[in-house]
Amino acid sequence: MLILMTVNSAWNIWNFRRPLVESLLADGHQITVLAPPDESVGQLERVGCRFRPLEMNVKGLNPIEDLKLQRRLKRIFREEQPDAVLSFTIKNNIFGARAAHAAGVPFIPNVTGLGTAFLSGGLLQTVAEQLYRRAFAKLPIVFFQNEDDRDLFLDRKLVRTDQARLLPGSGIDLERFAPAEMPSGEAPPVFLMIARLLRDKGVIEFVEAARQIKARHSSARFQLLGATGSENRTAIDIATVEGWVAESVVEYLGTTNDVRPAIAAASCVVLPSYREGAPRTLIEAAAMARPLIATDVPGCRAVVDHDVSGVLCAVRNADSLAEAMERFLTLSSQAKAEMGRAGRLKMEREFDQALVVSAYRQALAALTGDGQS
Repeated sequence: MLILMTVNSAWNIWNFRRPLVESLLADGHQITVLAPPDESVGQLERVGCRFRPLEMNVKGLNPIEDLKLQRRLKRIFREEQPDAVLSFTIKNNIFGARAAHAAGVPFIPNVTGLGTAFLSGGLLQTVAEQLYRRAFAKLPIVFFQNEDDRDLFLDRKLVRTDQARLLPGSGIDLERFAPAEMPSGEAPPVFLMIARLLRDKGVIEFVEAARQIKARHSSARFQLLGATGSENRTAIDIATVEGWVAESVVEYLGTTNDVRPAIAAASCVVLPSYREGAPRTLIEAAAMARPLIATDVPGCRAVVDHDVSGVLCAVRNADSLAEAMERFLTLSSQAKAEMGRAGRLKMEREFDQALVVSAYRQALAALTGDGQS
């Protein structure tokens, strides 16, 4: 089969979908990645993908730009004539579904998160819901990464029960993200947040909670790992981050192609996000047996079992986050290690990447009658 995968950045495929890509290639399928180009293109090509650049504006809802994107996708789908299109991220899902219908191409979207449209409410959310409802109406399969998003789409009648299928996020390579020993109990505690530096990820709350904790525990360290200046309306600029560093409230680790050393060096991994699909950083940290602190919101609560593998706190609430951090600091070394082990066991039971690959193979088989090798 010729499978086309479309997303809003090539990096997304390389970072989150690589096990699926490698498995489908091993099954003998050809894969073309259609996305805005970035530094990941060469890596995708080296594992056997063909890359085709996609021009798109990833920020906001602009009717003119989005109509152009839909027409562009329809033209490309007609030129490529794939046996199936696998789509990820909001605009690729919505406008890709409409383009695929017009081009007569099978299409499987994966709702990896709902973004600022669903966080903002009001007119923007209404428009987004109408777009989803129309785009997904005739699709046989729509993947979701957590029960909350699936149930929301069902409640709002954006999809039907027979369409909706649940995935454990993008899955995790349990060998690559192997358990790591907790840092020494004598070392200062390290709270690590890995995310694109967006307000919607809870970065502001993380910094404010860090201020509160450092006032009582001066040796505690707070680290941010992730890109600034993202193509997102809630992005935090580098000057703001540099100000926090100058204040000595956080350490900024920049970006990396391998988060494992940072996770291994951390005592606890934190994500105070406003909403998630299936938070990759929490999944990776849990696989490495790190305790977690996250907000009690869709996506995060699918990964974190409260008081078992971590602690859940209130969303958009720095005080609640600081209380969760304080609570973590009072735990014994043994209790912290037990939290980490519980997270690892949950990843083994529920988030193995093999489950995601199997679900896609079954979906392709159902869609085309020729999805399995």
